[in-house]
Amino acid sequence: MFEKTVALLKEKKLTVTFAESCTGGLMAKSITDVSGASNVFPGSAVTYSNPVKIKLVNVRKETIDEHTEVSYECAREMAAGAAEYFGTDIAVSATGYAGPGGGSEKDPVGTVYVGVYVRGRCDAYRLYYKDKSRDEIRSAVCRYAEYMIESEAKKL
Repeated sequence: MFEKTVALLKEKKLTVTFAESCTGGLMAKSITDVSGASNVFPGSAVTYSNPVKIKLVNVRKETIDEHTEVSYECAREMAAGAAEYFGTDIAVSATGYAGPGGGSEKDPVGTVYVGVYVRGRCDAYRLYYKDKSRDEIRSAVCRYAEYMIESEAKKL
């Protein structure tokens, strides 16, 4: 899946990392499936629990208390914290409700927030995959992460 992404990152001399919650390491697995990924990918973090989000990638407890762990704010802090921890140019985070349980009225099952950090700039995006299975949601988020990495790398 990440063949073109790894080639582009190598060409641009860029590095990438991930802070994954609902995807559970699928992004890291997908990039490490590509031979030579070690040139652009130093490692990543599966930050499935809130204490790990706080301790490893510097999500503020106040952010989780005020906005929840499934929010724009948390996704942004996860991405920025991962970039800082791993020292990369680009970082992507994913936090959401892949189902079948969980969710809220505001953010039902299928809602995922993706944070994208690029050299000091950080944004987050809300994705919603209605009536999709857990695996379909996780795979779709991984494809979105790949798309965002390629899009941002082309600008640098």
